Amino acid sequence: MTISYRPIGYFRTPHTDIAGMPIQPTGASGVHGCVEVLPEFRGGLLDLEGFSHVIMLYHLHEIRGHDLVVTPFLDTDSHGIFATRSPKRPNPIGFSVMRLNGVHGGTVLLENVDVLDGTPVIDIKPYVPHFDIWQADRIGWFEGKSNNATHHRSDARFTADAEATVED
Repeated sequence: MTISYRPIGYFRTPHTDIAGMPIQPTGASGVHGCVEVLPEFRGGLLDLEGFSHVIMLYHLHEIRGHDLVVTPFLDTDSHGIFATRSPKRPNPIGFSVMRLNGVHGGTVLLENVDVLDGTPVIDIKPYVPHFDIWQADRIGWFEGKSNNATHHRSDARFTADAEATVED
């Protein structure tokens, strides 16, 4: 089975290089960006301004291939890809919860943006605390490490350049 999606818009952000960008929205506190929604999808923005936060789903367009075991940014040990938030996934889909600062025409204004400029957006969903917050009683290997995402930055370990270095 083949599944395909088309972008509904594109991120415009200050992050122009993967190396050095935040790895989660908590590390991008106060960073502004936007999504320019394509004209044919702008009607779907009706009533979005009533929400303080949105869930952004996007295609990690700079990722090539995938690995089933990775060493994620917040650890030095290897883990299965599905036990991480690492980008080099079988389906390179990213998601972030971001603060919604407004909708102006076809532009969605966002804050706490941790996404590379030009990233294709797959979907926008309203963040609803009654639906989206669950009290977690375990967080696996992230225990004692998840708070590090506020200051940890991306490196080039999941880029095509990193693959070329490994293969050379």
